[in-house]
Amino acid sequence: MENFPVINLEKLDGEERGATMEKIKDACENWGFFELLNHGISHELMDAVERLTKEHYKKCMEQRFKQLMASKGLEGVQAEVHDMDWESTFHLRHLPYSNISEIPDLQDDYRKIMKEFAVKLEKLAEELLELLGENLGLEKGYLKKALCGSKGPTFATKVSNYPPCPKPDLIKGLRAHTDAGGIILLFQDDKVSGLQLLKDGHWIDVPPMRHSIVINLGDQLEVITNGRYKSVLHRVIAQTDGNRMSIASFYNPGSDAVIYPAPALVEKEGDDEEKNHVYPKFVFEDYMKLYAGLKFQAKEPRFEAMRATGGLGPIATA
Repeated sequence: MENFPVINLEKLDGEERGATMEKIKDACENWGFFELLNHGISHELMDAVERLTKEHYKKCMEQRFKQLMASKGLEGVQAEVHDMDWESTFHLRHLPYSNISEIPDLQDDYRKIMKEFAVKLEKLAEELLELLGENLGLEKGYLKKALCGSKGPTFATKVSNYPPCPKPDLIKGLRAHTDAGGIILLFQDDKVSGLQLLKDGHWIDVPPMRHSIVINLGDQLEVITNGRYKSVLHRVIAQTDGNRMSIASFYNPGSDAVIYPAPALVEKEGDDEEKNHVYPKFVFEDYMKLYAGLKFQAKEPRFEAMRATGGLGPIATA
């Protein structure tokens, strides 16, 4: 099996830029995931985020999680559970406006550090979109613009902990799914593993690496790239030992953004008609309403359902 793609972003500034861009292209086309090193976010900031996230879980969420799981009888399950995940989560919104000040139980230093971290991740997401667009031959700024609604993009963070699970063979940390949005940036635990992606029919571990950021592509980038890049099924396997931290930040389209394949990536008239209009044209908010009920099902019927609802008309070709 090939090695999971690890990209050293520092190499973009030197003689290895071409080879590094090729590695990014291959990861987007064949994996839907890659791991970044030397991404420009300081180790000190990441260490502070990790420390405060783990302290917050211990202080404010661990006992609640244990009580919730006990109340649902999950610790003693005898058959596979298909409708719940073994995870403790809360959500932060950054764009178009922040809700960090409204989240209960967060210490002031934790609020401050998560705001700072979000700013760095937003910048990194936009840098990556530019690199992806360059590899696709799209005009500068195209992908960022494609994700902007009238109020810009949506940017939010899901902070998760995956505590030790007594029956990891019967309940997933997080069931298999593709992500609905644009580009996802994950700061994951470097000691406790669990994240896996599906490639060529096999579940492959996403390796924990200290101070790395894991990138994966969402359904909207698959549509905008007309299938050149794919969103990929992934899941979290619960572990019997260790508490796995996961901080996933989602750079998504604005709610009223109109999503459709980039005209430059759509075959011109006269070419294979089947290739021309593989993906529908739709408003992101409409897709999210559908996704809410179908997250843990295949993405293809979601695309078909958007087409069946009428979409938003034909897509121009380049």
